[in-house]
Amino acid sequence: MERTFVILKPCTLQRGLVGEVISRFEKKGLKLVAMKMYRFTKEKCAQHYAHLVSKPFYPIIESSMMAAPVILCCWEGIDAVSVVREMTGATNGRNAAPGTVRGDFCMSHQENIVHASDSQETAKAELERFFTADDYFEYDSPLFDYLYAKDEL
Repeated sequence: MERTFVILKPCTLQRGLVGEVISRFEKKGLKLVAMKMYRFTKEKCAQHYAHLVSKPFYPIIESSMMAAPVILCCWEGIDAVSVVREMTGATNGRNAAPGTVRGDFCMSHQENIVHASDSQETAKAELERFFTADDYFEYDSPLFDYLYAKDEL
């Protein structure tokens, strides 16, 4: 099974949308295998957004991500990275399709509810940045046999 990384941003926590967003991923059939509340530091924010630190808008990202705690999640499933990316929608909430997380819950480019890994390589690096082996939980779901056809496993 593939794993992907999702951050529920401070705006999600502040707006009381954490349960709603998590519920969407669960209802899709993704399996939550790690989750914790976290507060970004300047150093960790710069590390996570290293590809954007030199951009003129980076201070807005840093301020936004440090405004309140975030919720870090690891979701598991077949093609989890692409499934989550499709579910989150376009980065700018004004351009995100209705039915996506951003399309339904935001009007902003920055205050856009979630960060989601964009590739398997990125997911691996991001998961290693925020989680240790002890943070993951393996468990059987009674619904598993109804999520995938036998030839998909």
